[in-house]
Amino acid sequence: MTSSFKAVRSICGAFALAAWATFSHTAVAADISYEAWQRDVEDAVSDVGPYLQNRLSRGGSNLAIVLDIDNTALVSSDFPEEAGRANAPVLEVARWAHEHGYAILFVSYRSEGARNSTIRALQGVGYAVDALCLRNGSGARAASKQRCRRELASSGYTITANIGNLDTDLEGGDYEQGFKLPDYGVLQ
Repeated sequence: MTSSFKAVRSICGAFALAAWATFSHTAVAADISYEAWQRDVEDAVSDVGPYLQNRLSRGGSNLAIVLDIDNTALVSSDFPEEAGRANAPVLEVARWAHEHGYAILFVSYRSEGARNSTIRALQGVGYAVDALCLRNGSGARAASKQRCRRELASSGYTITANIGNLDTDLEGGDYEQGFKLPDYGVLQ
């Protein structure tokens, strides 16, 4: 085998592997039903209620939770037939928290131009919206969300829980406990 043939085979193999990875990723996403995702979300938030109850008993002022929006608070384009609906297990947590005095804060990479429609969408499915912080430029997703949490904490909120489906939702600090929802590596 010539070295040029080995190089071509190696390059083609890399392309084939990349194509397979993309295909298998897509195939996995297609295999996840809305109902299965909801069960997985329910499992992921099962510790949030007990955590918030315990945290409430420790006291503090302006206690709050932060929710990401897309594929966290609201179902998004990953399940088009359900898009725009509340993510039921997360809404249940948010309602309990609000009823027990927690502020419900939203942090999203959506643009500032989507503020009014985002608030309407959240309130329309039953969320209380005490604050909403959105992207204010073209910075990285994680940095934007970190900026939002920092601003909310600086304004007096004690962010006790931060709930999101992407790793970037939880990067950085300015919150006490993070809760990661499933994204299967494809739900963006």
